[in-house]
Amino acid sequence: MSKNAPPQSVCLMRLSAIGDVTHALAMVTRIKNAWPETKLTWIIGKIEYQLLKHTSGIEFIVCDKRAKDARSQLKRALDGREFDVLLQMQVAFRANWLGSVVRAKRRIGFDKSRSKELHSWFINERISGDPRVHVLDGFMQFADAMGVPKAPVKWDLGIPQAELDWAQAQASTLDRFIIIAPAASKAQRNWLNEYYAKVIDWCTAEGINVVLCGGPGALDKACQKGIHAHTQNVTLDLIGQTSLLQMAALMQQSVCVIAPDTGPAHMASMMGIPVLGLYAHSNPLRTGPYGSVEHTVSVYPEAIEAEYGKSWQALSWGKRAHGDHLMEKITPDKVIKRLQNMLSI
Repeated sequence: MSKNAPPQSVCLMRLSAIGDVTHALAMVTRIKNAWPETKLTWIIGKIEYQLLKHTSGIEFIVCDKRAKDARSQLKRALDGREFDVLLQMQVAFRANWLGSVVRAKRRIGFDKSRSKELHSWFINERISGDPRVHVLDGFMQFADAMGVPKAPVKWDLGIPQAELDWAQAQASTLDRFIIIAPAASKAQRNWLNEYYAKVIDWCTAEGINVVLCGGPGALDKACQKGIHAHTQNVTLDLIGQTSLLQMAALMQQSVCVIAPDTGPAHMASMMGIPVLGLYAHSNPLRTGPYGSVEHTVSVYPEAIEAEYGKSWQALSWGKRAHGDHLMEKITPDKVIKRLQNMLSI
């Protein structure tokens, strides 16, 4: 097999998280469309698998990275198979250690500037290209390294008809609606509940329905409780009530999604829906909703300059701002104005 000939088999290591898995799916879709004969195997986390499990053309091996015997379980699941290529698309040591049981001729990983936690020990090739790009574009550099032909960004997500029908039934009662997914994985990345309430009240005054979406976790429930404490204008509250695929299907019926730096924001991008992202701690040019960065309301530049005394351009790509109150600097007025522009009101 020449370096740029379609390989017979490719194994992808990307366990988490939801946002990164959606970015990786765009890269996998590019491989599938260009090389339909290549057998694709994806080692993926338990929660993330729930989003992708109906996507065709991929063999999924579910790996519970928190299990004490995760590595031995994965080794048994692979049963000694050897792949032409391993794409080691996660630099965390746990993912590197798990990936070490995958037998592959080519082990492609990140370039030195994006490597950490001994990532370099587990690979024999590196991607190339500008590291100061969006995470999704960085993932596309793995396809470039294999010689996959360039193509527009697409996502091939399999959603069963039952979930599509459920979403259509919900949408039929909502008329024009937006979705707010208020909870991030860390509390400091969450916007203030009373600020969400002001946006919700504005939407109600404009005749726009608002649906809350999110998972069953403690942070989601805290946001849910806090928002309801400040407004009675939520049209439909589905926090903790949907599967990931139901949420994705419902997003496809909405006019836009509002969210902080969290998985549902990237799910909405995958579904082709505009996203109003709320960013303070991370650079939206790197981790913002793909295709919707221009809609982001961000205080990241001023947060970085206040913390480091330099502009974000002068610092390493992906440098995070720190603080528990940065999101407070995003005012409801700024978000409402951006929403007005997005909805042409």
